[in-house]
Amino acid sequence: MARVYFADDEPQVRLVLEAFLTREGHEAVGFGTCEELLAAFRERPCDLVLLDVMMPGIDGVEALRRLRATSQVPVVLLTARDGDGDFCRGLRLGADDYVTKPFKPELLMAKVSALLRRASLQAAPALGNLALDPVRREASVDGRALALTPTEYGLLSYLFARPGAAVSKAELMAEVWGVREPGDTRAAEEASRRLRHKLMDAGSDWVNETVWGFGWRLADRS
Repeated sequence: MARVYFADDEPQVRLVLEAFLTREGHEAVGFGTCEELLAAFRERPCDLVLLDVMMPGIDGVEALRRLRATSQVPVVLLTARDGDGDFCRGLRLGADDYVTKPFKPELLMAKVSALLRRASLQAAPALGNLALDPVRREASVDGRALALTPTEYGLLSYLFARPGAAVSKAELMAEVWGVREPGDTRAAEEASRRLRHKLMDAGSDWVNETVWGFGWRLADRS
């Protein structure tokens, strides 16, 4: 069963989407605004997102842009405007597919199933018993999810892509925290400490280690 978030300002459309997604065996969570969907995604990522383009406040294309800043979750755009620039803008920003409203629910469910199958075939990268799910931005040890903050996940993800390599504090501050000037590194040090404890408590084969006077690396403990 997949967890699917969808945003549409028309209550009747939300009812239809919920009914068909539930019938397909998915956990369906609907929102009347993109702001609500984005807030929910930050708290608990999902497996696929459906976004109506024409929304009050943050529209579907802007919501897609914000999702793509942190996640590669599959996204389908729903729009009542056929033949304009929404499709091109959405595809440039990383939309996986689109459906023109009014849509046939069966067609949309077929697209949802195809995208979920494709995502499931992209195996999560793993180091020993430690695995990352880049779509949901989650880490797990022996299949058990770790309760990581977004910053802890970002730190782990950056080190995970460079196993065994020492990475400087300056590089991590720039790439994970977005700080490109020398400064206080206590936030990074605290995040690294919390991450190390969580990995060790979970019995991870790989744990972030301090490289004294330089930075950190992800080291094999198995």
